[in-house]
Amino acid sequence: MIHYSHTNLIAKDVPLLISFYRDVFDCRSIGQTRDLSGDWVDRLTGIPGAHLFGEHLALPGFEEGGPTLEIFGYGTVASHTTRVINASGFTHLAFAVEDVATKLEEVLSRGGGQIGELVQTRYADGRTITVVYATDPEGNILELQSWS
Repeated sequence: MIHYSHTNLIAKDVPLLISFYRDVFDCRSIGQTRDLSGDWVDRLTGIPGAHLFGEHLALPGFEEGGPTLEIFGYGTVASHTTRVINASGFTHLAFAVEDVATKLEEVLSRGGGQIGELVQTRYADGRTITVVYATDPEGNILELQSWS
Protein backbone atom coordinates (compact mmCIF):
# COMPACT_ATOMS: atom_id res chain seq x y z
CA MET A 1 0.00 0.00 0.00
CA ILE A 2 1.20 3.50 -0.87
CA HIS A 3 -0.52 6.78 0.01
CA TYR A 4 0.38 10.45 -0.19
CA SER A 5 1.66 11.72 3.19
CA HIS A 6 2.71 15.39 3.11
CA THR A 7 4.30 18.24 1.18
CA ASN A 8 7.25 19.98 2.85
CA LEU A 9 7.81 23.72 2.56
CA ILE A 10 11.05 25.15 3.95
CA ALA A 11 10.39 28.67 5.18
CA LYS A 12 12.69 31.57 5.91
CA ASP A 13 10.09 32.79 8.45
CA VAL A 14 8.27 29.74 9.83
CA PRO A 15 5.64 31.55 11.99
CA LEU A 16 4.78 33.87 9.10
CA LEU A 17 4.13 31.02 6.67
CA ILE A 18 2.18 28.96 9.20
CA SER A 19 -0.10 31.95 9.80
CA PHE A 20 -0.41 32.58 6.06
CA TYR A 21 -1.51 29.02 5.24
CA ARG A 22 -3.88 28.92 8.20
CA ASP A 23 -5.47 32.28 7.36
CA VAL A 24 -5.48 32.22 3.56
CA PHE A 25 -6.07 28.54 2.82
CA ASP A 26 -7.88 27.32 5.95
CA CYS A 27 -5.13 24.86 6.87
CA ARG A 28 -5.46 23.84 10.51
CA SER A 29 -3.06 22.82 13.21
CA ILE A 30 -3.14 19.13 14.09
CA GLY A 31 -0.78 19.51 17.03
CA GLN A 32 2.23 17.98 15.31
CA THR A 33 5.06 20.42 15.92
CA ARG A 34 8.67 19.34 15.46
CA ASP A 35 12.03 20.51 16.79
CA LEU A 36 14.49 17.94 15.45
CA SER A 37 18.25 17.64 15.68
CA GLY A 38 20.87 15.07 16.52
CA ASP A 39 22.89 12.36 14.88
CA TRP A 40 19.93 10.71 13.14
CA VAL A 41 18.85 14.05 11.59
CA ASP A 42 22.41 14.77 10.42
CA ARG A 43 22.60 11.32 8.82
CA LEU A 44 19.13 11.59 7.25
CA THR A 45 19.73 15.02 5.73
CA GLY A 46 23.44 14.68 5.02
CA ILE A 47 23.88 18.06 6.79
CA PRO A 48 26.19 18.17 9.85
CA GLY A 49 24.47 19.98 12.73
CA ALA A 50 21.07 20.04 11.00
CA HIS A 51 18.21 21.56 12.99
CA LEU A 52 14.64 21.32 11.71
CA PHE A 53 11.64 22.94 13.33
CA GLY A 54 8.05 23.67 12.40
CA GLU A 55 4.56 22.23 12.21
CA HIS A 56 2.28 19.98 10.17
CA LEU A 57 -0.99 21.60 9.03
CA ALA A 58 -4.03 19.65 7.83
CA LEU A 59 -4.92 20.51 4.26
CA PRO A 60 -8.47 21.69 3.62
CA GLY A 61 -10.85 19.20 2.05
CA PHE A 62 -9.39 16.12 3.71
CA GLU A 63 -10.81 14.07 6.54
CA GLU A 64 -8.85 13.37 9.73
CA GLY A 65 -5.53 11.71 8.88
CA GLY A 66 -5.31 13.21 5.38
CA PRO A 67 -2.19 14.70 3.77
CA THR A 68 -0.54 17.64 5.51
CA LEU A 69 1.52 20.65 4.60
CA GLU A 70 4.73 20.43 6.64
CA ILE A 71 6.11 23.93 7.16
CA PHE A 72 9.64 23.67 8.55
CA GLY A 73 12.68 25.84 8.94
CA TYR A 74 16.32 24.81 9.16
CA GLY A 75 19.03 26.45 11.23
CA THR A 76 20.58 27.36 7.87
CA VAL A 77 18.48 27.76 4.72
CA ALA A 78 20.19 27.25 1.36
CA SER A 79 19.53 29.33 -1.75
CA HIS A 80 16.35 28.42 -3.63
CA THR A 81 18.30 27.97 -6.86
CA THR A 82 19.86 24.72 -5.65
CA ARG A 83 18.14 21.36 -5.20
CA VAL A 84 19.18 20.43 -1.71
CA ILE A 85 17.12 19.18 1.22
CA ASN A 86 17.35 22.51 3.11
CA ALA A 87 16.49 24.88 0.21
CA SER A 88 13.73 27.45 0.69
CA GLY A 89 10.42 26.67 -1.02
CA PHE A 90 8.82 23.30 -1.72
CA THR A 91 11.55 20.72 -1.27
CA HIS A 92 10.13 17.23 -1.32
CA LEU A 93 7.13 15.00 -1.81
CA ALA A 94 6.65 12.41 0.92
CA PHE A 95 5.20 8.97 0.45
CA ALA A 96 4.30 6.50 3.15
CA VAL A 97 5.37 3.03 2.04
CA GLU A 98 5.34 -0.42 3.62
CA ASP A 99 9.08 -1.05 3.26
CA VAL A 100 11.39 1.97 2.96
CA ALA A 101 14.50 0.00 1.93
CA THR A 102 12.66 -1.91 -0.82
CA LYS A 103 11.04 1.24 -2.19
CA LEU A 104 14.43 3.02 -2.13
CA GLU A 105 15.92 0.17 -4.18
CA GLU A 106 13.10 0.64 -6.69
CA VAL A 107 13.71 4.40 -6.86
CA LEU A 108 17.42 3.83 -7.46
CA SER A 109 16.80 1.16 -10.10
CA ARG A 110 14.57 3.58 -12.00
CA GLY A 111 17.22 6.32 -12.24
CA GLY A 112 16.65 8.09 -8.93
CA GLY A 113 19.22 8.95 -6.29
CA GLN A 114 19.68 9.01 -2.53
CA ILE A 115 20.39 11.87 -0.10
CA GLY A 116 21.82 11.07 3.33
CA GLU A 117 21.22 7.69 4.91
CA LEU A 118 18.17 5.56 5.59
CA VAL A 119 17.58 5.98 9.33
CA GLN A 120 15.23 4.66 11.97
CA THR A 121 14.45 6.51 15.19
CA ARG A 122 11.90 6.42 17.99
CA TYR A 123 9.94 9.56 18.87
CA ALA A 124 9.05 10.49 22.44
CA ASP A 125 5.48 9.29 21.88
CA GLY A 126 6.79 5.75 21.30
CA ARG A 127 6.30 5.65 17.53
CA THR A 128 9.23 4.64 15.34
CA ILE A 129 9.94 6.09 11.92
CA THR A 130 12.05 4.53 9.20
CA VAL A 131 12.88 7.24 6.67
CA VAL A 132 15.20 8.24 3.84
CA TYR A 133 15.49 11.12 1.40
CA ALA A 134 15.83 10.19 -2.26
CA THR A 135 15.48 11.91 -5.63
CA ASP A 136 13.50 11.19 -8.75
CA PRO A 137 15.38 10.92 -12.06
CA GLU A 138 15.27 14.73 -12.48
CA GLY A 139 16.62 15.46 -9.03
CA ASN A 140 13.34 16.41 -7.31
CA ILE A 141 13.50 15.37 -3.69
CA LEU A 142 11.34 12.57 -2.25
CA GLU A 143 10.90 11.30 1.30
CA LEU A 144 10.14 7.61 1.80
CA GLN A 145 8.76 6.89 5.27
CA SER A 146 7.22 4.12 7.32
CA TRP A 147 5.84 4.50 10.87
CA SER A 148 5.35 1.78 13.46
